[in-house]
Amino acid sequence: MQTKSNILIRKIHLEEEPLIAEHFYKMWIDVGVPEDAIEANWQEIILQFIQNARDNLQYQAFIAEVDGVVVGSTSCQLYAGLYPNAIKPNHRKLGYIWGVYVEPVYRRQGIAKQLTNTATDYLKNIGCTRVVLNASPAGKPVYTSLGFVESNAMHIDLINDS
Repeated sequence: MQTKSNILIRKIHLEEEPLIAEHFYKMWIDVGVPEDAIEANWQEIILQFIQNARDNLQYQAFIAEVDGVVVGSTSCQLYAGLYPNAIKPNHRKLGYIWGVYVEPVYRRQGIAKQLTNTATDYLKNIGCTRVVLNASPAGKPVYTSLGFVESNAMHIDLINDS
């Protein structure tokens, strides 16, 4: 097991963006999405999403390295919103963290917390007043320990997978 002292969190280089796409894909597999439910061109879709977020939403990604090996990543950006935002930014400027992923053998070493804290710091530095994210069941304890609180988001599934 690696020790925390060997962990380096840094901004991603543009040529490393396919790692973000790969980690995002692995995250979906980890939470039980069947591979055949994921689009065949998933990497292209994710990279286009990142390009749009970089161009329009102050996107930034971070990776975690242990002894020079990339073991995790996260992305963050301004929250694009699901409805019109007529509230002044100094009262509500939302940041969004997505795709927090750590390779299985490196989990439970505080890497996801470090990645999340780094993304949170970035969003605070660009003027965000609140950070939101969607947590997997396994991720909820990580985010709760960092001060995130559950919100009132609700959902209903409209398809039957059987």
